[in-house]
Amino acid sequence: MTLVEAMRERREHLLATVGEIVRRESPSTDKAAVDALAAYLQEQCRALGADVEVHPQREYGDLTVARWGGNGNADDKPLLVMTHIDTVWPLGTIERKPFSVEGDIARGPGIFDMKASVAMMLEAVRLIRERDLPHRPIQWLINTEEEVGSPVSRPLIEELARGSAYVLCLEPPIPPEGKLKTFRKGVGMFTMRITGIAAHAGADPEKGASAIQELANQILYLHSLTDLALGTTVNVGVVHGGTRPNVIAAEAVAEIDLRVSSQAEAERVVTAILQTRPRHPGTSVTVEGGLNRPPMERTPTIVAAFERAREIGASLGLDIQEGGTGGASDGNFTAALGVPTIDGLGCPGDGGHAEHEHISITGLVERAALLTGLLTEL
Repeated sequence: MTLVEAMRERREHLLATVGEIVRRESPSTDKAAVDALAAYLQEQCRALGADVEVHPQREYGDLTVARWGGNGNADDKPLLVMTHIDTVWPLGTIERKPFSVEGDIARGPGIFDMKASVAMMLEAVRLIRERDLPHRPIQWLINTEEEVGSPVSRPLIEELARGSAYVLCLEPPIPPEGKLKTFRKGVGMFTMRITGIAAHAGADPEKGASAIQELANQILYLHSLTDLALGTTVNVGVVHGGTRPNVIAAEAVAEIDLRVSSQAEAERVVTAILQTRPRHPGTSVTVEGGLNRPPMERTPTIVAAFERAREIGASLGLDIQEGGTGGASDGNFTAALGVPTIDGLGCPGDGGHAEHEHISITGLVERAALLTGLLTEL
C-alpha cells in the first residue's frame, strides 16, 4: 500500500482532526486562546511518543517543540518541521464561519493558513509510528505569533534550523495548483515620524512648517524607491497627522511596507529609507524599523531541496511544481541561514485571511502523504 493509499484510508480521521483544530480559535493576540490550542497539540504529540518542550511567553502564546528520535543512523541530523497555530481571525469568527464540509471542500477560519497543515503533521507522524517507517530525528516547532511577524520565536527558529538537515515549512502552497515556494520576498516595516511647526493657517502661515507637506515629499521619495523589475516595492499604507484644517500640522506619521527579492536590494532600500532627510525647511524626520524577514532567494540550495521533494512526490504519483510569492514566512529565516528549506508544503486551498478561506480534501490527503514521504525519505 502506497502512502497516498494509506492516507486515503485515514481521510475521515484526518479531516476530523482538522475540525478539532479549526474549532479551537487562536487569534495571534489572544494568548489564552492560543495556549489552549497549543496544550491540545502538546497532548496529541505526547500520545504519539514525543518529548515535548514548552517555551513560555509573556505576550504571545507559548512556543512548543515536539521531538521524536530517529531510527536510522545515530549521527543523522534532524528534520525541522515548522507550523504556526495563530490566525488573523478574532474570537467568535467560528460562530459566523463554522467548520464545514461540502463535497471536496472544507471551510473554517484559519483552515488554509494553516490549521489543516497542523493536522497533516499529526497524521504523518501517526502513520510513521504505526508502520515503524525509517526516519531521521524529527523536531516540530509550533509557532504562536507568525501572523504578527514572529517577533519572539525567531531566535528559536534559527537555533533549531542551524542543526537541521532540512527545514519543512508547512505554510499553504500557491493556489490554485498548490505549488511549493522556492522564493519569497523579504519584508521590511517602518514608521516615519515628521515634526513641523504649528501655526495659524490663515493669520501666520509663514511662521509654520507643515509636517503634512513634508510627509507628501517623503511619500513621493519612498515610492520612487520601488523597482518592479527587481521585485522591490515600497508602499506607504497608513498616514495620519494634523489636528484641524486651519492649523499648519506640527506632526505627521506614516507606516511603510517594504518587499524585496534579494538581500542586496534589502540593504540598498533599507539604507535609503533610514537615511532619508527632510525636504521642507523647519521640519525633521525620524524613521524606525528595518527588515523583519530576509528574502528567501532561489539559491542552488533551495532548488536542490525542491528537486528532492519533487522526486519524492513523483514516486507517490504526485506532480509537485514550484513558484514564488511576495509574502514571507518563517521559512525566510531558515533559508537565509543557508539551510535547505522546502516551503509551501501545506494543504492546497485558497482564501488565506479572506472570507472564502477553504481547503481541498483531496489535496489534504495527498499533501499528508507527501509530508510522510519527506519525513521518511530525506
